[in-house]
Amino acid sequence: MNKIMLKEKKEITLSENEEKELYLLTTEDISLIIHLNKNSHLNIYHYHINKNANIEINLDGENALVTYHFSTINYSSHKINISMNHKALNTSSYLYNHGVNVENQELIFDVVGKILKNISGCICNQENQIINLQDGKSTILPKLEIDNYDIVSTHSAYIGKFKEDILFYLMSRGLSLKKANELLMKGLLINQGSIDKEEVIKFQKEIESI
Repeated sequence: MNKIMLKEKKEITLSENEEKELYLLTTEDISLIIHLNKNSHLNIYHYHINKNANIEINLDGENALVTYHFSTINYSSHKINISMNHKALNTSSYLYNHGVNVENQELIFDVVGKILKNISGCICNQENQIINLQDGKSTILPKLEIDNYDIVSTHSAYIGKFKEDILFYLMSRGLSLKKANELLMKGLLINQGSIDKEEVIKFQKEIESI
């Protein structure tokens, strides 16, 4: 199992042609820097609980690919900064950035995708979503700083609550409101991660305690 507990500043570097899947669980303020070299592929599931995070991903080599699933549970006011930097030709990034704001606090996602002028053939996609369980203040700042036309790039941002008709449907099948919210949170935050991983099991327990 690839297990990394992150505190303070950490770096992850993939060498040329390396392929890796990582599961991370972080419960402290973190600063994480990732480097991907030529033809390296990284699939990462990062579960984060009630802290600030600064994440910098650098696609340094041609044909590098990263799929980053970031999920956070927020109880007090925090900010998540994510920077996706395309520095080589034909690099691809897919960011799935999800959060649940539990209390009446502030959660900020500041997310930027960068592609330099001479860097063509890239894919830079980001999906951002925050669910407010109460009346917390949430902000999503999706940014694309792109200086090249030969690329594919999309971004999305959603802030709100779980839809009432979905909650009603689940409750009509015998679930309590708490269990209905719990089920929807697991779907949003586990984010395709394998449920038998230790990090996912611990994160699911956090969701169940809300």
